[in-house]
Amino acid sequence: MPVFYGTTIDSALMLGTAGYPSPKILTDAFARSGAGIATVSLRREAGGGQDFWALIQSLEVRLLPNTAGCHSARDAVTTAHMAREVFDTDWIKLEVIGHADTLQPDVFELVEAARILSAEGFSVFPYCTEDLVVCERLLDAGCHVLMPWGAPIGSGLGLNNPHGLRALRAAFPDVPLVVDAGIGLPSHAAAAMEMGYDAVLLNSAVARAGDPAAMAAAMADAVRAGRAAYLADPMERTDMAVPSTPVIGRAFL
Repeated sequence: MPVFYGTTIDSALMLGTAGYPSPKILTDAFARSGAGIATVSLRREAGGGQDFWALIQSLEVRLLPNTAGCHSARDAVTTAHMAREVFDTDWIKLEVIGHADTLQPDVFELVEAARILSAEGFSVFPYCTEDLVVCERLLDAGCHVLMPWGAPIGSGLGLNNPHGLRALRAAFPDVPLVVDAGIGLPSHAAAAMEMGYDAVLLNSAVARAGDPAAMAAAMADAVRAGRAAYLADPMERTDMAVPSTPVIGRAFL
């Protein structure tokens, strides 16, 4: 089970709350997912009013507000303060978007916002790239969790740079790592967990599925299977075939 800022979470699946066809489908998906954390955007979901907030609270999971839609450190810091007041939590998923098409993080503004928010007592979960230097800067800024993307938000492409994600895991073995964004299939989620990641965060893969509740259940199974496989210490890959049945002691005809 992942541990974030001293808090143990019952599930390695983190699920977003945006884009579901109806409130009932959202609640059904969360029930089937067993997700331990729900992310919610103050800016993008504010139009739901009190009914939306009541729905989110009814999920009975840990809330992780995010700064989705922010394009500067200043906007992100302001949004984080608003989220802390609304949701009564110091946890914040920090997003500072730098590219309109890919929604890639602006890593310069991201590090600055992380530094400010960490100094102000926030527990920052930064949405970042898998760049080792950027991640080092985020840790120096006070972050105790890193959330590198698998692929652009909402793309469903999976893990675009598995080598980079493995390198990040190896570089920071004691830092909780979450693959955030780009997950489209349960196999993508399982692959991330097999690399030794502590959790995955996804939204569109469930919300935009034909049957969101069924997909949520599939993602939950994939995350559990991937973690179990990692803990089982998988066999090493080889470039040549290795017979599973030895020939020593057997007759040759």
